[in-house]
Amino acid sequence: MTSSTIDATDLLKTARRVIRRESEALTLLADSLDAAFSAAVQTILQANGRVIVSGMGKSGHIARKIAATLASTGTPAQFVHPAEASHGDLGMVMRGDVALVLSNSGETPELSDIIAHTRRFDIPLIGVASRADSTLLRQADVALLLPPAPEACETGIVPTTSTTMTLALGDAIAVALMEHRQFTPEHFRLFHPGGKLGARLSKVRDLMHGDPPTVTHDTSMGEALILMSGRGFGVVGVTDGDGYLQGIITDGDLRRHLDGLMDLTAGDVMTAAPRTIGPDALAETAVRIMNEKKITCLFVTDPPDSTTAVGLLHIHDCLRAGIA
Repeated sequence: MTSSTIDATDLLKTARRVIRRESEALTLLADSLDAAFSAAVQTILQANGRVIVSGMGKSGHIARKIAATLASTGTPAQFVHPAEASHGDLGMVMRGDVALVLSNSGETPELSDIIAHTRRFDIPLIGVASRADSTLLRQADVALLLPPAPEACETGIVPTTSTTMTLALGDAIAVALMEHRQFTPEHFRLFHPGGKLGARLSKVRDLMHGDPPTVTHDTSMGEALILMSGRGFGVVGVTDGDGYLQGIITDGDLRRHLDGLMDLTAGDVMTAAPRTIGPDALAETAVRIMNEKKITCLFVTDPPDSTTAVGLLHIHDCLRAGIA
């Protein structure tokens, strides 16, 4: 390889050609799907075990991603390396499982043992390849044929377009399974408790403080101020004699009643009918409400349409959890 002056125009031309070529291949893939796709999804739905996804080289990297996507969307799945399978990991592939095996050529030598294992133990085999007459697709119970599309590189030897199509096909299978099972954001949250995505799907009850600071209507403002300062939220709720939330006192309310504040009661100073939220609402929804209303906290009521305060959610709690 020799170095030469970099021509930005040529680089952009190459990038656009690659992306357009892969986009065209995805269109071909979408148009080529037939009853075999439905059969593949139904085969997975009928299985009692896991989806064992396998592939070698670049197909192996795609297989890992497909297995991860399936597992995170309600379909138990595991990647098994075909070379390791030949040295003992075939024990991971059992009756009741479904094998999803990827190979662009359909003739990858390392796949022979895992294919033979599925045939020996009547394990349903879904094959993905670009050659209809390949060993993989001839042996498969369900054959998913990738349409003929040139690789993105001009030499046609680097797996690019083919791996993009395989990845998209895996996503299509995962989403079809997900929608059939009516997989919800709540289910997704159970598999994603950490990270930014987990934070976005957190519920108010996951972040709220229990035992919210409250006083009654006739509490003196001196006592109310002590509670506000002691709890550190900069807010206190005001309840009636039966403990139902009727109002809220914030720093803004204090400023509006500076003259003679200490002679007033909580009921005199409060803002009535404060905005509240239910414990099962998404924390992201709570943040949106706080941003729209330009407030820093929400009392949590349960049931949501009642005035029974069960907690307090502060904007800082959401920010610490990565919700902004």
